Amino acid sequence: MLICLSANHKNSSFDVLEKLSVGAPGTAGGIIERYPSLSGAVIVATCNRFEAYLDLDEPDGASPLEAVQAAIAGVSAGTGVTAEVLRETLDFVHGNGVAEHLFAVTSGLESVVVGEGEIAGQVRRSLEQARERGTTTPELERLFQRASQTSRGIKNRTGIGAAGRSLVRLALQLAETRIVNWASTRVLLVGTGRYAGAALAALRDLGVSDVRVYSPTGRAVKFAGSHGITAITESGFAVEADRADLILTCTTVEHHVVTAALLREGAAATTDVDAGAQPVAPAGRRLIIDLGLPRNVAPDVTEVPGVELLDLETIRIHAPLEELNATSEARLLVDRAARKFSAVAEEQSLTPAVVALRSHVFDLLDSEIERARAHGDDTEQTERALRHLASVLLHTPMVRSRELARAGEQAAFTGGLDALFGIRVESGAGSVAESAPPLDPFPGSAHRAS
Repeated sequence: MLICLSANHKNSSFDVLEKLSVGAPGTAGGIIERYPSLSGAVIVATCNRFEAYLDLDEPDGASPLEAVQAAIAGVSAGTGVTAEVLRETLDFVHGNGVAEHLFAVTSGLESVVVGEGEIAGQVRRSLEQARERGTTTPELERLFQRASQTSRGIKNRTGIGAAGRSLVRLALQLAETRIVNWASTRVLLVGTGRYAGAALAALRDLGVSDVRVYSPTGRAVKFAGSHGITAITESGFAVEADRADLILTCTTVEHHVVTAALLREGAAATTDVDAGAQPVAPAGRRLIIDLGLPRNVAPDVTEVPGVELLDLETIRIHAPLEELNATSEARLLVDRAARKFSAVAEEQSLTPAVVALRSHVFDLLDSEIERARAHGDDTEQTERALRHLASVLLHTPMVRSRELARAGEQAAFTGGLDALFGIRVESGAGSVAESAPPLDPFPGSAHRAS
């Protein structure tokens, strides 16, 4: 059974998402250790969501409640967010609804900027990280690989990802009311991580040519060399921060990189020049865009005269409305892909029963062939006839197994095997087919269960 616990920009505060993001890397292992039947976990952590995708190795119809509570305890231990807050915050999806949710997320349909392109790569990297930590399972692998395929198909068939929509471009679009002339704007890019390349490309599309980069983890020189821009050292960071018209931060370090103290230090250093030197005029009105999670910029920067801060919370408020036609088409494709994923899973849930029936029939077949040989019969002709008969007899049960599985009526097939042949097959653990009604592990809350 697949389970998803989701905290995102729709149901969680920015502070909670920030704490979840910081503690995300080691969460998967902690979740699995707390409940024996949780066989796998993949954590997706981005600037606007934290999601735990879990594979629960329990029979069909079993309650996932204990596993969910154990998972919440694991997330709490790894991130420092209390279990009470998590129960009030997290959305809960299980069974067949998990595929639809992840496919929508990966396609950008659940993003702040609908159709944004970065999320597909973030989901893909989440699976790679889970592989490195040994927390995936075959079912989670199939789920995430199918999510990536669905995302590519939607991008190719709809206009949902048109114009390179992303948080970076939305932030720069919002910044246009503060920037007089992009061509003369001096930009300091802080960070060389997941958004840095996209930010630089977006800036160049706007006509920005004066870009410098600083990395708190020491990667500025390499990034600058590969992108044709200037690297800033630690010693020159404060001065450059003071001189920049626009500072755009997108690093994953867990502390504030830009602070009021840094800006004041830079201002003081700019005016403290050698006698006869020509100082560079400090920027008058400055805009700082903070795309980091955790926050890269301290809130106190707005205390510095002329400084304005545009952070993820502000960007989220100004996110554009969905383009209805493209979004509707994409939703249909997500629904179709999710139903196909579930149909395959439901068919696989009857695999043990199908294998048991085939084994039963072929065991009888082999016995009859051996009996014919013992009587000196023409075994070649007899064997050929018996094997043909077995194939004919098995054809209808095989077709019916697929039909019943897709209809969620696996019990009818397994019950028939028991009644007719005495073949008993236990409900397959790990199956994703749902016959029980949705369960809400958060009584009294308004969160969704699928």
